[in-house]
Amino acid sequence: MRFKGKRIGFALTGSHCTIPQVIPVISELVNSGAEVLAIVSESVRDTDTRFGEAKELRKKLVELTGKEPISSIVEAEPIGPRKMLDCLVIAPCTGNTAAKLAHGIIDGTVTMAAKAQLRNGRPVVIAISTNDALGLNAKSIAILSSTPCVYLVPYRQDSPVDKANSVVALMDLIPDTVEMAMQRQQIQPVLRGGE
Repeated sequence: MRFKGKRIGFALTGSHCTIPQVIPVISELVNSGAEVLAIVSESVRDTDTRFGEAKELRKKLVELTGKEPISSIVEAEPIGPRKMLDCLVIAPCTGNTAAKLAHGIIDGTVTMAAKAQLRNGRPVVIAISTNDALGLNAKSIAILSSTPCVYLVPYRQDSPVDKANSVVALMDLIPDTVEMAMQRQQIQPVLRGGE
């Protein structure tokens, strides 16, 4: 099995419209032998949207992983000292989360999980999903792309005519990105066209 014996953290942030795309990826990782630990941002933990209710998402994550998701800074902090994860995935990763990580702002569950993982020089995989990736978030994404131990899931514009600055990672490439990140390699190409 592809990820047998690997402990993978899977952190979800508040790009609520993209969350349905990552649920099958979590299932794929589990089915490939990974022990997956779900981590949710405060927005994901607390917010009901037209894309789903918070309690239903939590229930689904427990069903997939067999464990309650980490949902507070206090719960996320031990990831570092206990070296709990072989890889941490942040998917979807909002522009807000990317900006905080790029500038060392650790004020929530997911940013704490990333800090805890990076302090040990272990891989963090980011699957960006933001309407402003080619606007104000571009600088943060560039910083992250050159940060040691940070690896980007390939991404592309999702609506170039109507939302020219909007970018979404190709979520089906998360497993391939994770596999390469654990070998300390960035999957290529990162920038994809309208495939």
